[in-house]
This record gives sequence, structure tokens and C-alpha cells, in this order.
Amino acid sequence: MAPGGLRRTLGLSDAVTIGLGAMVGAGVFAVWAPAARAAGGLVLPALALAALVAVCNALSSAALAARHPSAGGTYVYGRERLGPFWGYLAGWCFVVGKTASCAAMAMTLGSYLVPGSARLAAVVAVLAVTALNLLGVHRSVRASRVIVSVVGAALLGVAVAALVPRDGRTPWDAALVLGGGPGEPVGTVLGTGGVALGVLQAAGLLFFAFAGYARIATLGEEVEDPERVIPRAVVIALSVVLGLYLLVGLVVLGVLGADGTAVSSAPVADVAALVWGADLAWVVRVLAGVAALGALLNLQLGISRTSLAMARDGHLPRTLATVSGSSAVPRAAELTVGVVVLVVVLVADLRGAIGFSSFGVLLYYAVANAAALTLRREWAPGGVVPVVGLTGCLVLAATLPTSSVLGGTLLVGAGAVGYAVRARLGGV
Repeated sequence: MAPGGLRRTLGLSDAVTIGLGAMVGAGVFAVWAPAARAAGGLVLPALALAALVAVCNALSSAALAARHPSAGGTYVYGRERLGPFWGYLAGWCFVVGKTASCAAMAMTLGSYLVPGSARLAAVVAVLAVTALNLLGVHRSVRASRVIVSVVGAALLGVAVAALVPRDGRTPWDAALVLGGGPGEPVGTVLGTGGVALGVLQAAGLLFFAFAGYARIATLGEEVEDPERVIPRAVVIALSVVLGLYLLVGLVVLGVLGADGTAVSSAPVADVAALVWGADLAWVVRVLAGVAALGALLNLQLGISRTSLAMARDGHLPRTLATVSGSSAVPRAAELTVGVVVLVVVLVADLRGAIGFSSFGVLLYYAVANAAALTLRREWAPGGVVPVVGLTGCLVLAATLPTSSVLGGTLLVGAGAVGYAVRARLGGV
């Protein structure tokens, strides 16, 4: 370990666990209703589109992480492959967008577990996660492993129970025709924006549930043999999550139908109530809260590492680059991230946090794909995969709700102006 650096102590299973913990969060419990409202019976094609963009992003990120195995993820890749400004812009989008994600996860946890005091519960969750991350990354990995195992087992339990025929049919009978239920033609719940726009909007929402595999890359300075481990961990984690989401999507559409999914505030919990019985539906609500806690844990972990990398380069206060304690934890960055997330939880609403987060994350991955384009002579898929990923990210970002696009554009622009001012003053 270099002076002031982080320790390489995470193996393949640890890296996969962190990726799973970041992806298998509240998104899988909450994303189906807004996706069905946008795309109607075409939720599954929207899921496939989101997965395609996610796969391209993952492959580009993995190829870059193998060549630049240090903390910071796309912030480092953009800086090294495209220039300082693009690295800074990626880091800015990641820190701001994922801070909004943290707030969204905390508020989702509160709304599932303590509906009457959701904001207070969210504050307690942020404080608990910040304290855990201050103890060191291995404790966070162990907690994530438990959370992912329990939540994954419960989701599989709901899916298996749903296989029992109800009214002469199983969920697969309805879901596989894409309408989500008998008598529901494709597109019956689409808005006036049209089928294509509805599918793109749904894909953007579903992408929010996938985003998380970059957490592996942001921990590149703590992974053993990163050139080999990081690409494998990214592919394994994304493959597992894609299979799980496809299974859950088929079951939710098959049991509730497209219309029923669109109006449900908790689709997976409603499915559990039907296939397990109302007396056991609370189990899924508890697990949704636990999943949100796991995502919050890993999100704050990744943001602190990107903040550390940006602070090392002077884009954030130098104190955030401090690594201290026997566990080599960036405590100043962890504490700062925790405080900022608390502020967002206290002033923002859930919908605004999710929309803004999606915009920032898609731009972050757009920079990653642009950086991967520079690898085309070193990496066989370098001429196709990054182009598809870059195009997909920009299209999905542009089709998000207008308020998210405008708000995100203003904040990203503010970051760019700040960079320009620092450059003029000689600070970059």
C-alpha cells in the first residue's frame, strides 16, 4: 500500500457482493409501477433496453477498470483517457447524482418500514450507514452479503409461490405475451407521448434499478489483482441481477397485469399478498426496507471513494483525501457524504431525488463509454460497445421527465462553470 493509499484486501466474491448490494436495492421493489405507467404492456422490452445499455456500460467500465485500477471509477477513466475536464465532469455527475440516490434509498426505506415517520426513519438509516462505513470496508461487505442473500431468497420465494396456477393460469401465461394479463392489449396504459417514448421512459426508470455495478470500479484501489477481478466481478454481478429482475418482472406482470402494476404503490408486496397471503405480505415490505439499506450502504461507500479521488486532484477540499485509522478508511469523505445525504433527505422528495439521480448517473456512464472508445485498438469490442452505450445513455437521459432534465442540466452546468473559474484562477 502506497503512503496515504487504500489497502488491496477485496477478492472476487467481495467485489461481486458489493456490486450485488448496490443493484439489488429498493429499485426492484419500486420501479415496476412507474415503468408500467410509461410503457404499459411493453415493460419487458423496456427492461431489455435498459439491460442492453447497462451491459454496454458494464463492459466499458470493466475494460477501463482493468487498465486504471485506482479509486474513483469513471472520474479517473475520463481524466486519463479524455482529459481533466471530462474526468471532473464524470466525478461531479457521480457524486451529485449518487448523493440523490442515497437520499432516495433512505426515503424509500422510511416509506416501507415506518410510513408515518418516513423522513425520521431515513435520517436514522443514514446515520447508521455512515457509522458502519467508518468502521471499514470489510464490515460493509459482510453486511451487504447478508442483505443480498436474504433479499434474493425472498424474491425467489415470491416467484416460486407465484408459479402455482391461479384461476387456471400461471404468471408466465400472461407475462410472455407482453400484455401482462388477459384482455390487456399492448399499450393500453400508455400516455399520450406514444409507444416509443413510453418504452424509452420506462427503460430510463428501469436503468435506475440496474445502476450500481460501477461501485465495483470505484473500489479499484482496494481490490486484489484488479486487472482480472474487476471485469469478472462486474459481469457476474450484472448477470445475476438481470436474471433476478427478469424473473421478478415476469411474475409481477403475470400476477397483477400491466394495469394493476401501473396503479400499485408496492407491486412486489401486492404479489406477495396474493401468492403468500395477506398475513405474510409484511415480510416483503420489511425486505424492501432492508434492500434499500443495503443499497444506501454501498452507495455511500462508492461516493466517498470518488470524493477521495477528486480531492486528491484538488477538485474537492483536500481534507477529503485523508485516509486514517488502522483500517485505512477515508473518514473525512465518509462523514462529509453522510452529512450531505442527511441534508438532501430533509429537504427533497422521493420523486425528485430519483429523477435527478438518473440524469446524473446516465451522464456519468456516457463519459465512461466515451473514454472506452479510446481503447478500440486495445479492446476487441471497443468499436461497437462504447458507441451503443454512449448513445443509449444520452437518449435515456434526454427522455427523462422534463423537470429532471432541466434541473440536472442546470447543476451539471454549474459544475462546469466552477471548473472553468478554477482553471482561470490557476486551480486546475
